[in-house]
Amino acid sequence: MDFIDIGGQKARVVDRVPAAGSRGEVVVLHGWGGRIESMGPVIDCLAPSFRVIALDLPGFGESPTPDSAWGTPQYAQYVRDLLGRLEVKRAHFVGHSFGAKTSLYLAATHGDCVDKLVAVGSSGLRRAPTLKARGRRALSKGARAVGRLGVVGASLRDAVYARIASDDYKHAGELRPILVKVVNEDLSDLLPTIGAPTLLVWGTEDEAVPVAHARMMERLIPDAGLVLFEGAGHFAYLDQPDRFCRVVRHFLGAS
Repeated sequence: MDFIDIGGQKARVVDRVPAAGSRGEVVVLHGWGGRIESMGPVIDCLAPSFRVIALDLPGFGESPTPDSAWGTPQYAQYVRDLLGRLEVKRAHFVGHSFGAKTSLYLAATHGDCVDKLVAVGSSGLRRAPTLKARGRRALSKGARAVGRLGVVGASLRDAVYARIASDDYKHAGELRPILVKVVNEDLSDLLPTIGAPTLLVWGTEDEAVPVAHARMMERLIPDAGLVLFEGAGHFAYLDQPDRFCRVVRHFLGAS
């Protein structure tokens, strides 16, 4: 593995070329909180037939955090610039969660560099807040007001935040401004512009991104198909790795 510097931002990259002839390039992008190793089964599945390029997205794994609060457009542009550095003009993409969202954004805005696209449990659609979420929002506003009352108020505020914050938010650390930005981005207006054949893979028990989002994406993306993995969760490619490998290799023309 090597580090590549794009515009002063470094990223750890793996670039695996098959021993026999390559059927083309595949870019593999991990989800929020992931790294190259978290996509290991996907890389191993595709590496015998494709040149596989994977990276620790900036701020994850061993790649330094960006100096500013990046959103999905900045991550997509970074991946595109990285491919340019590697002299790759067009590639398939396989992404999970935030990596899938980044791939979808890239396919919508720079379709010339995306051949086929596999999106696993992709984020990218905002949903109306649940009753529980609205309750958390009200508690958050109350906590901010209490926090203005001094040291005691600040302690109570922090205790409330710790109770209601999502695990991603609580553990985001220096990535928190980026998390807030990407969570609030909605790709619904961009999805109809995607020209790449798109395979959506979803676990029926995905609690992070509901199957309803998969069905909405299938309707919005012109050339999209949805495969549901019964009993799998948000990490469908890890819950059922053999099936995922067979499905993706067939979709990419390497079965």
